[in-house]
Amino acid sequence: MTIGEFLKENKLSVGDNFKFLLEKLGVYQEEFVKKVESAVGETAKMSKSKANTVDPEDMVNSYGADTVRLYILFAGPVEKDFEWTEEGLQGAHRFLKRLWSFFHENLERLRDLQYTREELSKVEGKAKDVRRKAHQTLKKYLQDMEELSFNTAIAGIMELLNALQDFKPETQADYKVLKEALELILFMLYPITPHICEELWNKLGNQRLMVFYTFPQPDPEALKEEEVEIAVQVNGKLKAVIKVPINAQEDTVKSIALAQEKVAKALENKKLQKVIYVKNKLINLVVRDE
Repeated sequence: MTIGEFLKENKLSVGDNFKFLLEKLGVYQEEFVKKVESAVGETAKMSKSKANTVDPEDMVNSYGADTVRLYILFAGPVEKDFEWTEEGLQGAHRFLKRLWSFFHENLERLRDLQYTREELSKVEGKAKDVRRKAHQTLKKYLQDMEELSFNTAIAGIMELLNALQDFKPETQADYKVLKEALELILFMLYPITPHICEELWNKLGNQRLMVFYTFPQPDPEALKEEEVEIAVQVNGKLKAVIKVPINAQEDTVKSIALAQEKVAKALENKKLQKVIYVKNKLINLVVRDE
């Protein structure tokens, strides 16, 4: 039996005694302990008996209370234990720094910019997609928070910020969509990271604290889907994924599918016998050799 196997079988970790030994010898190094643990044993779980607990005050002094709260809630489901890692804490800190930087990159264009939901409902193109993404995220966030799924709620916010960073606003309407989405991010993060949210909320030109504002609800108009992705199969094998108008008729979907290069190639020297269309899901072209 190897050392690693013995430790696993007895539900022990290197951290049970190894840390004490190195400290007594005066040669303790965190990175060395991690390397040994990863090589021969399970990572030590946080426990007073193992002297490996983390003082939250030290972490708050180093990274701020917002980062510590964000990391704890993002690390995993609330009903499960998780391994505390410096890397995870730094990841949460990097996200907040990225949010802070992105706000300030656009602050001059966004400060004091006014908008209404009615006018935003008329935007088109990429701006419309971004707005739909923002309100879909808000809808999912409210469901996740109701179920205490804080980690998935935060993951959705991070995904939305990625989408906003890919968005390149050009018109005044585009910037209004961006401001609305960023304000939604602040509201969603507010129960978790109130300090940075209040600071950015104020920088956007809002005079009152966020707590005095009604929490936003998803806009039904923004949530409406106009297109849907469906699979294109030839004899049951996936050849392409296409976007078609939602609830499109078979003839429309068929013409779009046949225009795809891979589909056209799969139909060379073949006779189309049958079309199986499941609305908003897939179209299967059944062919045979001519």
